Amino acid sequence: MLITDAWHPQMNGVVRTLDRTVEGLRARGHTVEIIAPSDGYRTVPLPTYPDIRLALFASRDVARRMIAFGPEAVHIATEGPLGQAARAHCLRWAMPFTTSYHTKFPEYIQARLPWLPSKLVLRLTYDFVRGFHNAGGRTMVTTPSMAEFLQERGFTHLGVWARGVETDLFRPELRRVGTDADCYAGLPRPVFVNVGRVAVEKNIEAFLDLDLPGSKVVVGDGPQMAELTARYPNVRFTGAKFGEDLARHFADADVFVFPSRTDTFGLVIIEALGTGTPVAAYPVSGPVDIIETTDHGVLDEDLRAACLGALDCDRQAARAHALRYSWSAATDIFESYLTPEYEPKARKRWRRMRRMGRLAASPLHGLKRGSRRLWRMLRGKSVR
Repeated sequence: MLITDAWHPQMNGVVRTLDRTVEGLRARGHTVEIIAPSDGYRTVPLPTYPDIRLALFASRDVARRMIAFGPEAVHIATEGPLGQAARAHCLRWAMPFTTSYHTKFPEYIQARLPWLPSKLVLRLTYDFVRGFHNAGGRTMVTTPSMAEFLQERGFTHLGVWARGVETDLFRPELRRVGTDADCYAGLPRPVFVNVGRVAVEKNIEAFLDLDLPGSKVVVGDGPQMAELTARYPNVRFTGAKFGEDLARHFADADVFVFPSRTDTFGLVIIEALGTGTPVAAYPVSGPVDIIETTDHGVLDEDLRAACLGALDCDRQAARAHALRYSWSAATDIFESYLTPEYEPKARKRWRRMRRMGRLAASPLHGLKRGSRRLWRMLRGKSVR
């Protein structure tokens, strides 16, 4: 069973990762049940990010669905309300579970609440996420550097779960520079592109403020879209793109610029490499684990220098590097980290839980419980 607060219709790296993982598990014969906000729960928009909806008052239904499904393994993908409900039930029932850490959540909160003391925000939010994840059997993180980063902050039972790229979709053959089909026809070259959520935690302004030759393009949508469009009239904002249209926007770019300092991996990095487009980024967790040599990307604290240096990278080398990342291998890792219960034990657990649920729903259950309470009171014993 997968419990996640991030799911369709959201479109981001977390959703794409979970979607491909579920697809891979089902292809191997596993039965996967998903609990997500889109399952008819009452939802509210995430403050400062209305595109993300959080499911409220769902704990009882989460318990009901877990008992009805009877999973042998539980994975909690996010720390939102659904994830917290599932975690509480697993702890109450002594059910093993795993979690995954997709985003630097404390830094994300800090970026969205800049008026609060940053040290206090980081300390409180790291206390929360550390407690959330350390209760599980394994916390899956995206890269070795992220595992080291979290280990220094008291996280335990960490395992590296890499990502994959759809190399049949993100491919160099889509590049149409110099033709009428060029996504950036009419724009001065070179074209530097950023793809992803247009949101404050993505640090897009660090890219937009650079003095670069040619053109800057932002592909994506998000809560900061209107603000940045107004502030940077010389930048082309295309809005969200999907499927092969998205892949063409990667392929027709000369350099993919990744200015984020809070992502734990950056799935868009290997999607860009898959199309042969080199990457410019800061040397932080995610990019430092993917960009290994300067033939397919450049990492530098001077992002402008990284962008200009990436123009000299080898597009064939970028594609070759992307081929090392497959969803099949990523699913192998995910599967190996699960902590399934022994099948007969799991069957016995959920059979007992269902029986208890039926008893609780019986009209006689309340009468019998009341009789027991009265008998204990008459005998002078405490009543629970």
